[in-house]
Amino acid sequence: MNAESDERIGAAATAAPGSAAGDVTAPGGPVLGSRAPEFVKRWRTLHLSWQVGVFIVGLAVVVTGVIMLPLPGPGWLVIFAGMAIWATEFVWAQLVLHWTKRKVTEAAQRALDPKVRRRNLVLTAVGLVIIAVLCAIYVAKFGLAMPWKIEQ
Repeated sequence: MNAESDERIGAAATAAPGSAAGDVTAPGGPVLGSRAPEFVKRWRTLHLSWQVGVFIVGLAVVVTGVIMLPLPGPGWLVIFAGMAIWATEFVWAQLVLHWTKRKVTEAAQRALDPKVRRRNLVLTAVGLVIIAVLCAIYVAKFGLAMPWKIEQ
């Protein structure tokens, strides 16, 4: 046995009464598992087909998001949308989505901390001063000529 199977056994033990087979309750969270309609869950082959369809649609959205990372477009937003599509059917995607939401919330709270904001403002001001000094040195040495028009 490994830790993953132990977690599955523990998760199966916390299954909500009256929930569909395979649905489990996240620690302190909602019921995890398939959100497919009941008529789809009744037949195994139909449910498996449903899961394959959800996986393919989610995969297409995630791949589109990965392509958008270096190209113009909301890459991360599309990736998270693909994860949300997967989370409608797969427990692992639901757990990843809950973990991501928790980490984003924690990062937002840390960013709003007055000490962190003050430090970020000071670092931004120092960076702007350094950039202004470098620009002044450039203008003093070369004037307002563009770098590609400088004659040696």
